[in-house]
Formats: sequence, structure tokens, C-alpha cells
Amino acid sequence: MRIGKKLFCVFLVLLCITAACATESGKTEGDSDMKITINITSGSGNHTLTATLADNSSAKAFAELLSKGPVTVDMQDYGNFEKVGDLPSSLPRNDTSITTEPGDIILYQGNKITIYYNTNSWSFTRLGKVEGVTPAELKKILGKGNVTAVFELAK
Repeated sequence: MRIGKKLFCVFLVLLCITAACATESGKTEGDSDMKITINITSGSGNHTLTATLADNSSAKAFAELLSKGPVTVDMQDYGNFEKVGDLPSSLPRNDTSITTEPGDIILYQGNKITIYYNTNSWSFTRLGKVEGVTPAELKKILGKGNVTAVFELAK
């Protein structure tokens, strides 16, 4: 019985540490402090979104690309759950099997960037997460059809 209690205590400590990491500074584990803005032009007008980049080599390479100036991406709707467009250059991949959430910014195949307004499961690299909008607001901002997104480092 003592082994069971010890195992339970270890599990409880690990759970507390995980919870503390997830709530520190209001960011989830795996996020950096680097912020970007995304200026969206769609059928619903012009909108500016703010996102926090992930803490991985792909997001760091994306930030390095943005440090040279804004990146404009023409994005098309795909599958009624994301907008996707080509990046001007490939970024390193850190693909893992994930289920996206509305607001996730994903690197796909190393040379495409997506903004999700619904969910999808696949092997992707998470670049960041849009902040401060609900899934319904994000879907309205992205609108129907094609959009133009200008990604840049937040000032």
C-alpha cells in the first residue's frame, strides 16, 4: 500500500507543477513572450489581430523572417476550418500530432502558414496563437473566401 501512496503523491506533485506552468503569466506551456500582429483584409473589412508565438525553432525562424519586414500572404479557405497561404521561404518543421483550436497559427509542410477558425487533427507545427477573439469573432474576421494577411513583429 505504501507504494501506491508514494505514486499518488508523485502524481499529485507533477500535476501541481504542470498547472503552475500553464497559468504562469497567463500563457500556456510552449508559448514564448514574442508577439506578432496580423493585419487581415477580408470580405468583412480590415482587422488587426495579435498573437503570441510558440517557443520552438519554427516560431523563432518565423520571427527572424519577420524581423526583416512584414510578410504578406494571400490565404485561401480550406475545408471550412482554416485559411492557408504560401510563405516566401521554408521554415524548420517541428511536426507533432495535434488537434488545432480556433486561433492556432500553424506551419504546414514547412512552407505554408494557416490560421485556424475551427478544429483539425494532423501532424503540424504550431507557430502561435491569436489572442483576444472568440472563435465566432475569428470566423467573422476571416470571412468567406480569400483573405490577405500581413504578418509582422509587434511594436
